[in-house]
Parts: sequence; C-alpha cells; structure tokens
Amino acid sequence: MITTAQQDKYSLPKDITYLNTAYSGPLSKEAEQIGIDALKIKNTPYLVDGALFFEPAEKLKQEFATLIGAKNPQKIAIIPAVSYGIATVANNICLQEGDEVIVVGEQFPSNYYSWKRLTTKYNAKLTVVAAPNMEQGRAEQWNQDILAAINANTAVISMPNVHWADGAIFDLMAIRAKTKANNALMIIDGTQSVGALPINVEELKPDALICAGYKWLMGPYALGVAYYGPHFNNGIPLEENWISRKNSEDFAGLVDYEDEYKPGAYRYSVGEMSNFNLVPMLTKTIEQLNEYGPEHIQNYCEKITAEAISDLREMHCFIEEDNFRAKHLFGVKLADNMDMEKLQAELKQHKIHVSVRGQYIRVSPNVFNTAEDLEKLVQCFRLAVSF
Repeated sequence: MITTAQQDKYSLPKDITYLNTAYSGPLSKEAEQIGIDALKIKNTPYLVDGALFFEPAEKLKQEFATLIGAKNPQKIAIIPAVSYGIATVANNICLQEGDEVIVVGEQFPSNYYSWKRLTTKYNAKLTVVAAPNMEQGRAEQWNQDILAAINANTAVISMPNVHWADGAIFDLMAIRAKTKANNALMIIDGTQSVGALPINVEELKPDALICAGYKWLMGPYALGVAYYGPHFNNGIPLEENWISRKNSEDFAGLVDYEDEYKPGAYRYSVGEMSNFNLVPMLTKTIEQLNEYGPEHIQNYCEKITAEAISDLREMHCFIEEDNFRAKHLFGVKLADNMDMEKLQAELKQHKIHVSVRGQYIRVSPNVFNTAEDLEKLVQCFRLAVSF
C-alpha cells in the first residue's frame, strides 16, 4: 500500500516537478548505488567468476516473472530494446499473401517498423486502426474498432496496453478472446504499462509481452525484458550467442559446440545478457515495484491526479474518460482558448517536466509525486489562456 509520496527514495531536486516517467523513469537511490558498485566490478576482472554470468540474470527473470504473473521464469528473455524483442517475434512469423497484421494508430515506432517490413516481405496487409476523430466516448469506440478489425485474415495484432501518447487503455482480455477465435497471435508492447498497471500473462495468455526497462520499470537505459509464450518455444533467435546454449556454464567445454538451446525463451536473450552493470540495477527496480504492487501505484496516481483532472476538464481541456484511460499516464488536449507555446513557456519557467506528444500534453506521475505537483501543472494551464 502506498499512502504517501516516496520522494525520499529518489534524488530528484526539490525545485523540479517531474511528471514524465513515460519519457524516462528516475533511478531510485538504491538502484543508483547498486549501479555504481556494479561498475567497479570492471576494475577487478579477476574476481568475476562464472556464476556472475548466470545468477544475476536468473534473478532478474524471476523478478519480472513475478511482476507479470508468469509461473515460469524460463519464459523470460533479457533484451536490449523493444525493437529487438519485436524483431525477434517477427523473425519467427511467416505470413501468407492476404494475411493481415493489425497495429493501432500512432503506435510507438519500435512496434511498427518490424511489422511494416514483415507485411511487405510477404505481400500481406498492415492494418492501422486509428483513433476515432471524436472526444466523447473516444477510447471506447477505439476498442470497438479494434475488435471489429480482427477477422479470419488476421494473423497478428501487435499493440500496447496503454497508448503511449494519450493514455487510452485497451481491453486486452476482449481483444485476446477475439484473436484466439480467429487463430491470430497477440503481441503486447508493455513499455508504458507494465510496472504501473497490473497484468497477468497466465490470465491474458499473450503470445509475447515486450518491455523496455527505463520507463515504468524504473531501470537503466539499454536493457529490457520480454515474455515469450508457447508459440515461440522452438523459434529462431536473432543471434547465436554462446550463453543461450545448453551446458554453457561449462566454460572449459565451450568449444564442444552444442546444437541444443537452453529451455524456454533463453535463446531469445541478447548476447552479453549478463550485463554486470545494468542487470543488478533493473533487478532492484523491479523488486521495488513488486513490493509496491502495480495496483497500488495505479491507486496512488489516481488519488493525486483526481482534483487536477477535474480542474482541467472544467477549463474545457479534453482528457479521456476515466474508465478508458490509465491512471499513471494521461494526455491533456488544450482548450480552444489556450496557447501551446505559452503553456510550454510556463512549464519551463516553473520547472515542470511533461511531454508533448502530438496534440496532447502527456502527464505521467509516479510514486514520488504529490497532488501539489499536479496543482502546479494546472496553474500553468491557467496561465496559458489567451484572452
């Protein structure tokens, strides 16, 4: 349970209002120190034994498995980026001419380009389900449009749980039910949701769930994690590294080349997955998220944003309806009488950090924020009104 801001666990300056975890999550003080200590290992390479290549990585997999409700940590791979994880999936899919791959409109590019390449390769169709051009009932209609797009020709749907630009939330359970009915794969980019929004892969049963580590997992840049379901049990990895093979712990026997991979998703982990600097940091941040509980992070963010959202709506700003948006990430579309340049100037002057994504100001609070932080944001919107 989180009842008060966890500001003491982070090193954010007191004069900075950081409402931008969707851009990059700050490291906790503990994770920062772990990173510093881990960096020093390079100064003593003679102390690095074989276990360090394997045991920390296994701990990271276990923590992530716990976070997403996966029973078997062998289904987890360590990846450098979402693009790597999505490319791994696409590398193991063959399409027929006329097949369709569905993505949502204005999706993050890392979950688009691989599908563009794949559909072009097989002369298949890439279907983009755009957001409806409306405000009232927008996300609800968007979900209905996605469901309507899934049909017998659908081979894959690849989408987020929460839209990265505006916080619209998608009904993954309903979408998964329809993909199963049409024998289609479901691939989830969890970068903007996992860690702050509960998900259970044993219930949802996606074919893959890919996450960058530096946003809501609150970890370092250039390291992520991915869950690969049974469909990918016998797939081909993007690269052939030594550590993914059976008996790789036996350093003396590495030249006795092994055709067999380690079980589960091990084959999909990036080379040098043991990253002695980043793995301990990400492990610590996910461990902290497991202690908080993503459901409690949602509840806390909802509590500290409620009044600000009400105030912004009274000022005629558009924010997605409460039942169809995430509580840790939401977009604010300016009222007609507000000036974007003036707003950005006010935000800069008051040292408030958010993101501009399309026509939305994206606000993404976390456990280190307070309701007062959101009130400062609202005041900037008030000052952006052009008379």
